[in-house]
Amino acid sequence: MISAHNVALAYGKRVIFKDVNIKFIPGNCYGLIGANGAGKSTFLKILAGELEGDKGSISVGAGERIAMLRQDHFAFDNETVVDTVMMGHERLFKVSAERAAIYAKEEFTDEDGVRSGELEAEFAELNGYEAESEAAVLLNGLGIGEEHLNTQMKELEGGEKVRVLLAQALFGNPDVLLLDEPTNHLDLKSIKWLEDFLARFQNTVIVVSHDRHFLNQVCTHVADIDFGKISIYVGNYDFWYEASQLALKQKQDENRKTADKANELKEFIQRFSSNASKAKQATSRKRLLEKLTIEEMPVSSRRYPFVVFKPERTCGDIILEIKDLCKTIDGVKVLDNFNLTVSKGDKIAFIGGDSLTKTTLFQILEEKLQPDSGSFRWGVTITPAFFPIDNGHYFEKQLSLIDWLLQFAPTEGESFARGFLGRMLFSGDEAKKHSTVLSGGEKVRCMLAKMMLTEANALVFDEPTNHLDMESITALNNGLTAYSEVILFTSHDQKFLSTVANRIIEFTPGGFIDRSLTFDEYLESREVAKIRTEHFAGEADLRL
Repeated sequence: MISAHNVALAYGKRVIFKDVNIKFIPGNCYGLIGANGAGKSTFLKILAGELEGDKGSISVGAGERIAMLRQDHFAFDNETVVDTVMMGHERLFKVSAERAAIYAKEEFTDEDGVRSGELEAEFAELNGYEAESEAAVLLNGLGIGEEHLNTQMKELEGGEKVRVLLAQALFGNPDVLLLDEPTNHLDLKSIKWLEDFLARFQNTVIVVSHDRHFLNQVCTHVADIDFGKISIYVGNYDFWYEASQLALKQKQDENRKTADKANELKEFIQRFSSNASKAKQATSRKRLLEKLTIEEMPVSSRRYPFVVFKPERTCGDIILEIKDLCKTIDGVKVLDNFNLTVSKGDKIAFIGGDSLTKTTLFQILEEKLQPDSGSFRWGVTITPAFFPIDNGHYFEKQLSLIDWLLQFAPTEGESFARGFLGRMLFSGDEAKKHSTVLSGGEKVRCMLAKMMLTEANALVFDEPTNHLDMESITALNNGLTAYSEVILFTSHDQKFLSTVANRIIEFTPGGFIDRSLTFDEYLESREVAKIRTEHFAGEADLRL
């Protein structure tokens, strides 16, 4: 068990959280949630002892070990993969290294014999004889094969390093497991493996993630950082969302009823306070009025942008037709005779294959890239709008956000731009920010505002949820669910896929699969499973 006692943290005048008293119980998985900047990662570091709060303390059960997912992808570059994983259990790794050093000596003294006996006993107690086997199983579950066990970390790609560091955190059955965005760079197969691992894990887990589906699958509780405190809810992310919204609505309703009652009493008092026959009743109502209190609503750190796409016109019969599209990049054929006819109401999620395949397709549809062969055409009634995975070139000019937005609405004025930016959480002086200094999430919100201005009836999104916080993902998710026309998109957010898409196109080594199914129905389809098995030659991987 791990507990926080009166923990507080502030940066200058900005209070992150204060007087936090909370216990995390073994056998539970806590999803630590909150708006960007609420202090989720900071609180994990305080729990891990890597950072001190302004006051308060953290207590851990006697002899219990804390493991945390490391974020420094270069810290272990000179270590082998298997050693990096085993370093997750610091004591076991030290015992193993000292044991190996003694056995490597050419001359073995009596003292070495005594010490080796002590080390052997501790090594066995720490399950050292099974350590390499356990490390290999963890790595395999996360998509790192046995052939990489003795590979140096610096030889791995960034995504592979993340998987090894995750295996390091999971290694050795830690008593308290702290995970900060563990699903980053994982494919669907690895995420499912991690979900199953955490379901079997008997100790304490505290996890920060923007993946709502993952939180729903693994969490028994939600720890919500908001209003300067941390509140515990029993249940997963969806339960927290419903419960918190209901509690907020109840407080608002109670305040409204109290305000209505107060106004009613004030009106009576004003009308009859000078009336002798009613004076006693007026005095009684004054006493009632004094007892009424309207609870002050705390200011939440969560802010939801207003994301609504309104098409100027509905789609005609011909929306998009693609015939025999081919494209080779750097000698690799990323599109091979791809054909597609888009119908009214289609919300198509493109999954599988290399991300380059999907990005290339979208760039061709935007006419940013020419195909090697084949053709496509948008219908005459169609106005497409595009969200590229790389939006950096839109923000190279040093413009205020007001001027930046007016590039795409030249007939409008400053008041219009301010209003529109305010809906996207750029209010007051934030609307004067320069476009060159925006964070990744701020750029995405600007691009969504640009798309909304087009009033397009066909929306094309390449990984729109990257860089967004949960509140912005939820707003975008709701906006696209309510949108009445055509959407083509890619995303690694499984809940986003499940709630938006009504048609799935998966790129496989043997071609592509096209089915008018929701994402959940697609995953459950036996017909699709059979085709995928044939195309992947038995490989049960699904890359979003």
